[in-house]
This record gives sequence, structure tokens and C-alpha cells, in this order.
Amino acid sequence: MHGYDLRKRLRADFGLLSSLSFGSLYPALARLEQDGAVRELITGESVPSDDAVAFTGSLAGERAAFRVRLAARSNVAGSTRSTRTATSSRTRKVYELTDRGAELFDQLLTAEELTPKDGKTFALCWAFARYLTPEARLRLLERRHRQLEDRLSLASRAANSPSRPLDRFEKSLVEHSNAAVQFDLDWIDRLIAAEAISEERPEPVAKAR
Repeated sequence: MHGYDLRKRLRADFGLLSSLSFGSLYPALARLEQDGAVRELITGESVPSDDAVAFTGSLAGERAAFRVRLAARSNVAGSTRSTRTATSSRTRKVYELTDRGAELFDQLLTAEELTPKDGKTFALCWAFARYLTPEARLRLLERRHRQLEDRLSLASRAANSPSRPLDRFEKSLVEHSNAAVQFDLDWIDRLIAAEAISEERPEPVAKAR
């Protein structure tokens, strides 16, 4: 995919998990390309320049988008084409995952030290859990379970021994926060149980013809 379609696909698949701006996407693609994790796939396909990149709504995003458009125009200007279409066009830069990129994906998905203690990052890892082994999925779930237990324990101690008396509005926020953590804990428990059942389920036996 090229950058615009990649962002569109991520937002469609992950919704709020992927509030990704062009100001973040294009520098990330440049770093991945420099590291050999992705490479440019030359398709020879051209698209109207007006369709190159949508407005991003941020200064950083507009700068990144402008650099992409400028580089694309330079590529077109330096080409050996003898004719031009009536509409100004640019070459669409399509990115392709390399073997190095696949290895990096596996490392990022399984490395414990690269999993921050926040729900958004866990949710993103879990969205790709089909690429993990059953053992790795259980480790991910158990790690998240411990993180939530620690958070709930700290919050409970703080609520029981506050540094100052809390009014009813502050207490309601504390109660809501603890209830949300407990809800996530219950969800993780169900996921762990489902993983255990899937491991115990025997493989289907092929019927003899």
C-alpha cells in the first residue's frame, strides 16, 4: 500500500486505536525503509496530484505530506517520459514488507520489555494475537493481568488512605476508575480461560475416504 491507503486501512481496522496522523506515518515509513523493514515497490501507476495526500489538520502532518508531494513531483520531473497527461500526475510510492520487517514485527509483538503498561498498547498487541503461538498469547494475557492487578491494588490503597478527605464527586471518579480496571480484569480472565480451552481442544481428525 501507499501511505494514504495504509493510514485509511489502519483507521478502518483499528478505529480509535489508530489515531494516526500523516506527521507520524511518513517519518515512521521513512525510518522503516532506512532500516530495511519495508521497501518501495515500483508499480508505474500514476494518480492525480490532487489525490496525493489529504489534509491532515496539523502543522507537522502538513509538512510531512508536503515533503512527500515534493519528492513525488521531483521524481516525475526527472523521469524520461516524453509526454504528459492533461492532469498533473505523480508516481504512487507503494511500500512492501521485507523479511527484515517480518522479523521486526515478531520481535515487537513478543518482547516483554517493549510492552508498556497501558491498555492501548495491549489492545494493539492483542489485535495481532493470531500471529502469536498459544504460549505467547497466554504470556501476554498473564502479563496484562498482573499489570491490572497491581493498578487495582494501588488504587484501592490510595482510596482507603487518601492524603486528604475526598468529596462525593472525587469519590465517584475513584469508584469509576476502579470499576473500569476490574472490568478489564474480568475480560482478561475470560480471554485466559478461552485460550486454555482452545489448547485442550483436540485437532480434528481427517475422515478417510
